[in-house]
Amino acid sequence: MSDFRKLSPAMYASPQILPNQLDEAKSLGITLVINNRPDGEAPDEPQGAQIEAAARAVGMDYVAIPISHSGFSEPQVAAMEQVLEGASGPVLAYCRSGTRSTLLWALAQARSGQSPDDLAMAAQAAGYDLSPVRPAMDMFAASKGK
Repeated sequence: MSDFRKLSPAMYASPQILPNQLDEAKSLGITLVINNRPDGEAPDEPQGAQIEAAARAVGMDYVAIPISHSGFSEPQVAAMEQVLEGASGPVLAYCRSGTRSTLLWALAQARSGQSPDDLAMAAQAAGYDLSPVRPAMDMFAASKGK
């Protein structure tokens, strides 16, 4: 069974997924898989090309926005925001534990004007802590007048 954690009606985060979990994702209505894990991070885990092929085989789109342990950059946040805005349905983002995916989602949402407090509550309900990126979220929200 998968560990898909619902962050919002349109967003799920997950630890590393396997190709055979994409049927379950499809049954949840997920239309896009976002890979936030760099290839080679864990060579024994499926690499991006394997997940992409499996996602496309069940009719889902796939995007890679890798986040290394060195942290987040503005271009990655902007890419996530753009991909989420263009998604045609619910999205599943994954990394090793789901944390980087959740943090990147929250940064992108704050950048697009969502309330950091609301995002923090949603992440907490899914078992994730946004405190590592809270200052950046607040900065994005302040620039949008939130």
